[in-house]
Amino acid sequence: MFDLFSDPNLLLTLSAVGFIAGFIDAIAGGGGLLTVPVLLTSGLPPHIALGTNKLSACFGSLTASITFYRKKLFNPLFWVLTALATAIGAILGTIFVNLISAESLNKFLPIVILFCAFYTLVSKVGINDSTHLPKKSGLLKIKQTLQGFILGFYDGAAGPGTGTFWTVSSLALYKMNILLSSGLARSMNFISNVTSLVVFIYLGQVNFILGLAMGSFMIIGSFLGAHSAIRYGSKFIRPIFITVVVSMAIKLTYSAWF
Repeated sequence: MFDLFSDPNLLLTLSAVGFIAGFIDAIAGGGGLLTVPVLLTSGLPPHIALGTNKLSACFGSLTASITFYRKKLFNPLFWVLTALATAIGAILGTIFVNLISAESLNKFLPIVILFCAFYTLVSKVGINDSTHLPKKSGLLKIKQTLQGFILGFYDGAAGPGTGTFWTVSSLALYKMNILLSSGLARSMNFISNVTSLVVFIYLGQVNFILGLAMGSFMIIGSFLGAHSAIRYGSKFIRPIFITVVVSMAIKLTYSAWF
């Protein structure tokens, strides 16, 4: 059991990372690329690090999704099918990752984190000014179902970079502008986070002290980040974001493999 008050450095680190991750996640997604590595480097076993990250991430994604909803940048009724597919995918992904040994997961997670960081660095987000939702059709339902299930499964199984994948894929699939895509990303990210968290709690894979400590600061970061995203966009944060993520992922890779 961690005693945060007897380790002020850990408390300060979790608070700072939680705030920054919440801020980044609300803008461009990918906050888990910061929180998962810092939880791993704090000494948590990999399964518990993932479960604890889900707890803290719920605070940030809920705050951001409410902000986008209030700004009328997310329509819950339109995306019901996506939400259902996301929840199912997250449940199955969480069950799947808990079948993997801790040793294998220790070696697997840094690779995923590095890949996501690299993808975020090189991906080019298309610019679309459309403020309208896509037209309802049978093809739209297929897109919603597949996107929700695949990204929900990934978020349940690993998680880092899910918000970014949501935004980029929504831009490509639905030709919506980046604010509508971001609103969808934050809301679906919350659904997969909370669904996966329930499974992790059931399996006893959550450190509530660390999760709540980090999550409380993610609320503040997410609130500020969501408003900044709506006003400025995400390009200004990317260089710092990638530098920190790659550095932490390299450290974890070296520790796990060498």
